[in-house]
Formats: sequence, C-alpha cells, structure tokens
Amino acid sequence: MPSKLSSENIQTSLRLLHADWSLDTDSGVIRRIVKFDDFYQTMAFANSVAWISHRQDHHPDLLITYKTCRVDLFTHSVKGLTEKDFICAKAIDSLLT
Repeated sequence: MPSKLSSENIQTSLRLLHADWSLDTDSGVIRRIVKFDDFYQTMAFANSVAWISHRQDHHPDLLITYKTCRVDLFTHSVKGLTEKDFICAKAIDSLLT
C-alpha cells in the first residue's frame, strides 16, 4: 500500500507539476481544470486520461462538461495524497504539452 505524503512533500511535489494543478485543502485532492475548444477535444482528453490511469492502476475523478475537464487525484486507500497521485498527474501533463 502506498504511503500518505506529508504536507511538505505534497507542496514540493506540486511545484514539479504544471502550474494549473492546485491543492484543494477542503477535499485533499490535487486538481487541474483543462479547457478545450469543443466537446470532441474534451472527450479525447478524458479518454486519454482514462487510458493512462488504467495503465497505472490509479483512477482520478473526472468531471466533464462541454469544454472543460476537471481532474481530481487522491489515493482513497490511504485517505490522502501519495506519490502515485503525482506520477499520474505528471503523465496527464504530458498529454497537454
């Protein structure tokens, strides 16, 4: 089972991600909201995130609207953030570069 990260490790790891990632202190997730030109691009991104997360066996919560996709990462088994969340976030960042 992965280990829950300390607040200091979370802040350090967050700085290594794209600047659009943030820590939602209320829910404890790291979150990125991505905007697209249309629904097709939004769904293509969401499906790519699904493929990446399935390969990593780590599944984010996605909120999909017409032109946006919100990605929330959190490790439910430890009720906190782990290294797996940041590895998954980095892979998601690679889709958008």
